[in-house]
Amino acid sequence: MKDTDTTESADIVIIGAGLSGIGAAKYLTDDFPDKKILLLEARDAVGGTWDLFKYPGIRSDDSVHTYGYEFKPWLHEEAIADGPLIRDYMAETVTEFGLDEILRLRHRVTAADWSSEEARWTLQVTAIDEAGNETHKNIRTRFVFSGTGYYRYDQGYEPHFEGREDFRGDILHPQHWPEDYDYSGKRVVIVGSGATAVTMLPAMLAGEGAAAHVTMLQRTPSYVASVPRVDKLAQRLMKLFGTKRGYAATRLKNIWSDHLLVTVLCRFPNFGRKLLRKLTAKELPGGFDVDAHFNPPYNPWDQRLCVTPDNEFFKAIREGNADVVTEHIERFTEDGILLKSGRTLEADVIVTATGLVMQMLGGIQPTVDGTRVNMGDTVLYRGALISGVPNWAMMLGYTKATWTLRIRNVCRLAADVIRTMDSKGYDIAVPVPPEGMPTQDLFDLSAGYMQRAKAELPRKGTTLPWQMHTTFVRDNRLFKGRLIDEGHIRFATRTSAARQLTTMEAAS
Repeated sequence: MKDTDTTESADIVIIGAGLSGIGAAKYLTDDFPDKKILLLEARDAVGGTWDLFKYPGIRSDDSVHTYGYEFKPWLHEEAIADGPLIRDYMAETVTEFGLDEILRLRHRVTAADWSSEEARWTLQVTAIDEAGNETHKNIRTRFVFSGTGYYRYDQGYEPHFEGREDFRGDILHPQHWPEDYDYSGKRVVIVGSGATAVTMLPAMLAGEGAAAHVTMLQRTPSYVASVPRVDKLAQRLMKLFGTKRGYAATRLKNIWSDHLLVTVLCRFPNFGRKLLRKLTAKELPGGFDVDAHFNPPYNPWDQRLCVTPDNEFFKAIREGNADVVTEHIERFTEDGILLKSGRTLEADVIVTATGLVMQMLGGIQPTVDGTRVNMGDTVLYRGALISGVPNWAMMLGYTKATWTLRIRNVCRLAADVIRTMDSKGYDIAVPVPPEGMPTQDLFDLSAGYMQRAKAELPRKGTTLPWQMHTTFVRDNRLFKGRLIDEGHIRFATRTSAARQLTTMEAAS
């Protein structure tokens, strides 16, 4: 193991080469061709989520015509696409736009320390070369953009199950799915009812190597709706108008159709419940207890709506090799799972699709002039700049629209902050909310992983410029016109900041 201390400088550092980081790298390199920009990725390949997850059937929940970038059309026929296709699309983006020149793989940022006296972030980075040699280095930068997502890559959520050690089969979490795992002919119980479970159930029954039987064991039902895997209208639009304009038209179509659906379901929840129940019942076998297994105790979009392409989830149930059980777990046993009702589900494999562990900034704990930033105490300026944290933007997407739609606006805001500093001779930009400003939860979903992390999440205000909406159409309106409000972002030079620090130290 090699351990050398080196220091490198950059104007902008983007952390994370997943969907957000790659998009930010494209926009910011276009905005600032003369600045030195680095794109750091801890893993040995780009792709983020799509390089991490390997579980059966891994796919998008949204149309990739919208989930993809506005500057790179999605050309595959499948609108609901498998993970490897999405990963390849992101790798193509890096190569096509020359982002491989600024990309540093196997560079994990372990700490970030801001000095107002120097007006620079010092990022502590652990780099591993292809031979496995480890080097520790510092990267000093004027501005940081974090595209690290919102959950821990090294750990999924694993609730305690009594008797777990008694089970004689394999217990797997989707976030750590073994390569080439053989479940052929086995009885599988998937514990969970979210998007991952809905994806895995039909995938594990498809093709060669299929499981003998798959049960989705849920404590609480979810809403599940079918969407077409192939968007035929998108194909026609691109054929009619050409790839670029047809793709833009498809994105516009998807943005407004998704917004209309979410708006109707949220504004008229009773209608939404009846509609989703009717559509679900239509796809299930006669006599199936729809209300027991697909009638959640919450309204549509209080939690994310699960989708299944071309009804494949319901088809698997109709064909008889899959079922859904809605009960509470008493304990794991040698042969499966004992339910509180006394019933036993026999299993050879148990999949704990029990959710994510939320984590801001990829687990980095920034310090500002030696004081650690507690993200739960911060408020986000336009959902992107962190109060009290200088020269740092973070990418957070939507809960009720495609995540990627927000990247362009967040990058516009970051670029405007940097241009303001450049044009007026400032070195520092710190968002400062008004004293006593009322705040509210950042996200509006009741999902368990969000509730568990509530105390660690930043908050948002109730008025501009501290607001963030959870749908693109509404949030996009907040990014019209001038984005920089100098009454809420405090700009300063390095010299004035150093004098202020000196005064504060003398007073203390």
